[in-house]
Amino acid sequence: FDPAGFTKVGDESGFRNLRAAEIKHGRVAMMAAVGAVVQHYAKLPGFEGVPSGLPAAWTGNGLFGFAALFLLSGAVELAVWTEDDEKEPGNFGDPLGLGQYNEDMRNKELNNGRMAMFAALGIVAA
Repeated sequence: FDPAGFTKVGDESGFRNLRAAEIKHGRVAMMAAVGAVVQHYAKLPGFEGVPSGLPAAWTGNGLFGFAALFLLSGAVELAVWTEDDEKEPGNFGDPLGLGQYNEDMRNKELNNGRMAMFAALGIVAA
């Protein structure tokens, strides 16, 4: 199902790239939606004076926290979490060893990630 025509029939590498991006954005959106709710109730030491919401990213210590998070996530993205062509997109194994990384859980992650992208957008818009 591709009504916008992003992928061509038989373009497996293009599909894998888009699916990896979708999973990655979904994972970030799930963390962002939870973080947007938690920030109203809990503050990390040193960040008590930082406002809640989007202004935190460019205010005082929040700017330094955002820069550190940006650099750390970029380093992890480039060095640790690299895609393997032998596995399906977004498959980094089962890092906690819970034995739950199966097709059913991957589908749940994909669907929850899609919903979280809309949730995060709604949180930002509100």
